[in-house]
Amino acid sequence: MALRKIVSVPEPVLRRKAHKVTDFNKDFQTLVNDMVETLRDAPGVGLAAPQIGISLRLFVMEFGDEEDENIPKKLYVFANPEIIQASEEKVIGTEACLSVPDLAGDVERHTWLVVKGQNKQGKVVKYRFEGWIARIFQHEYDHLDGILFTDKAEKVWQSRPEETEEIRD
Repeated sequence: MALRKIVSVPEPVLRRKAHKVTDFNKDFQTLVNDMVETLRDAPGVGLAAPQIGISLRLFVMEFGDEEDENIPKKLYVFANPEIIQASEEKVIGTEACLSVPDLAGDVERHTWLVVKGQNKQGKVVKYRFEGWIARIFQHEYDHLDGILFTDKAEKVWQSRPEETEEIRD
C-alpha cells in the first residue's frame, strides 16, 4: 500500500465526470488499498478517486457510530455507485473537503438514501444510509460528477483544520 497525493482545486480532474469502473483486477485492488491508506492518513471520512487524480467512479468512506465512539468505524468501498432512493426531507450541515483546503460550508443534503454500487471485488452491494453517513455518501458521489461542496453550499467560510476534521472528506 502507498499514500497517494490528494489534488486540490483547481485541478481539472476534480471537475470532470468520472469513468465507470470496468475491471476489478489486481491494479484496482491496489488502488482501493492505497485510497484507504490515504484517507486514514489525511485524516478524513471519505475519498473519491478524482481526489487523487484518477477519473474513476470510485470512492471509499469510513465512518463510526454517531452515538458511540467505542464502536469501530466501518469501511465502505463504492465502485459505480448509484442513488436509488432519497428522502424528500433535507437538512443543512457543515462540510469540508480534502481537495478544497481551508474552506467549510453549509450544504443541504437528503437525510437518508438507499444506494447501490459494487464493492472492492465487484460484487453488487446495497445500503440504506441516514444522518452523517448519508451526507458523506452524497458528498463523495458528487465528486464523481465533478461537483464540489462549494458548488452547493449556501454559505462558505475560511476554516481551521481542527474545526472541521470530523467532517472533512
